[in-house]
Amino acid sequence: MDSPRWLPLESNPEVMTKFVNCLGMRPTWQFGDVYGLDPELLSMVPRPVCAVLLLFPVTEKYEAFKHEEEEKLKGHLQDVSPDVYFMKQTIGNACGTIGLIHAVANNQKHLEFEPDSPLKKFIVQTSKMASEEKAAFLEKDESIRVTHESSAQEGQTEAPSVDEKVNLHFIAFVNVGGQLYELDGRKPFPIVHGKTSEDTLLEDAVEVCKVFMARDPQEVRFTIIALSKDSY
Repeated sequence: MDSPRWLPLESNPEVMTKFVNCLGMRPTWQFGDVYGLDPELLSMVPRPVCAVLLLFPVTEKYEAFKHEEEEKLKGHLQDVSPDVYFMKQTIGNACGTIGLIHAVANNQKHLEFEPDSPLKKFIVQTSKMASEEKAAFLEKDESIRVTHESSAQEGQTEAPSVDEKVNLHFIAFVNVGGQLYELDGRKPFPIVHGKTSEDTLLEDAVEVCKVFMARDPQEVRFTIIALSKDSY
């Protein structure tokens, strides 16, 4: 049986904020662009930041690295906190939505939700499930699917068709218990990137993003988005 496919979500912070707001997350935190990686441009990002999303091209170099990393980590158990919310991606083109779920689900202590929030309900219902079970549960969640579809069609550029091959991928970086985690639904488990804090999450995540960029120096299709407390 073919796995389901959704329309890809654009890396547009306004679309992302509207997406989570439509699913009942209150607009006290907003997604916003990170315009550059030097300290001056990072200082322009509203603080605090509770999650960082990276959109990057899936190239041959990246796939080779991903395979190597998985093989290495299979034989070396990482110390992953049981508090980390992690889910697999089984729906084609759903990496944007899964990145948003990873960003939100690992920051429930910061974020606020409407009483009947479908997103909060999904997170609570799936929090104790294995990563594959969460993925199967998402396939059946109509409210998230419908909101994803309308958000995907709302971006600035013309949305590609469901069958068009999209070789850009979203991942999330979050702080859980003072550790920086990379959450990627295409990987079998979270990746631990060392210590971080609420104050340094953006800078620490950006250091990992720089490694992604250095791996593919010819590529320019990288976008970094931060989930920040609304400063307006």
